[in-house]
Amino acid sequence: MLTPHDVRRVVDRVPARFESLDERFGRTDGDAFLERLFGDGRWLEGPAYFPAGRYLVFSDIPNDRVLRWDETTGAVGVLRQPASYINGNTVDRAGRLISCEQGNRRVTRTEPDGTITVLAERYRSKRFNSPNDVVERADGTVWFTDPSYGITTDYEGHQAEPEIDGCHVYRVDPSGEVRVAAEDFERPNGLAFSPDEQTLYIADTRLKHIRKFTVADSTNLMAGEVFATCDNGSFDGLRVDAKGRVWAAAHDGLHCFSPEGDLLGKLLVPEIVSNFTFGGPKLNHLFITATTSLYTLRVNFNGASYPK
Repeated sequence: MLTPHDVRRVVDRVPARFESLDERFGRTDGDAFLERLFGDGRWLEGPAYFPAGRYLVFSDIPNDRVLRWDETTGAVGVLRQPASYINGNTVDRAGRLISCEQGNRRVTRTEPDGTITVLAERYRSKRFNSPNDVVERADGTVWFTDPSYGITTDYEGHQAEPEIDGCHVYRVDPSGEVRVAAEDFERPNGLAFSPDEQTLYIADTRLKHIRKFTVADSTNLMAGEVFATCDNGSFDGLRVDAKGRVWAAAHDGLHCFSPEGDLLGKLLVPEIVSNFTFGGPKLNHLFITATTSLYTLRVNFNGASYPK
């Protein structure tokens, strides 16, 4: 009798190459192969894993669609098209999908019945540029970045003039109030909290670095010093593992940094990586969106388990 793993569809496999640059990266590895589960995208982004349904949602921005990969069958289907050029996605603590709609220039939540709730679409009556990536904190606040990629051209959004001066990071309170969390960025992109949610890491793609902020009084960001710089392309999506190590998407794969900002090693990927997430019941199943493809790899470390 076939198990769900047996029927999982794999397009092809490539060797998984972990490159150790520091002895503290020792014994960080996983499967011998990266499995390519899908290879028909234009620019894939925003992977978000739903443990209750055992499926992964991810975006194909230029094709204006959101796709779904089913873990039990391996099937990939279209979840939403048109999709308002959705970029980043996350799953909130109630198991709902939160998405950054570059086309509609807003952040939304998909309810269990499929209806869409708008969480944020304006700041002081002005439309956002094009929300890019999003995370939720245990206190119910939603944090997102707002670069201008979706309004620069029609390739992954709708070309338009910006209404807001600059590209900022925002926080949406449970009350619905939208506040600027940080405003001194060129192109804010991926963001991730430390396991205790007292630190927020934010990538600035144009400046090719990650900044580290302290979350003060559970709401405000302090400091913001440069945490790490990219040695291959630019940083995009970010995640933190259970050890507090920061993993960052880059042009040659995933870069792993110690909590102090030292580059420990890399997982090399054959395409430019945009984003990734941890999935599976133990959060030790990496799902990686890289240019045209969705890759997966079972690893011997775990993603951070955040407070409820």
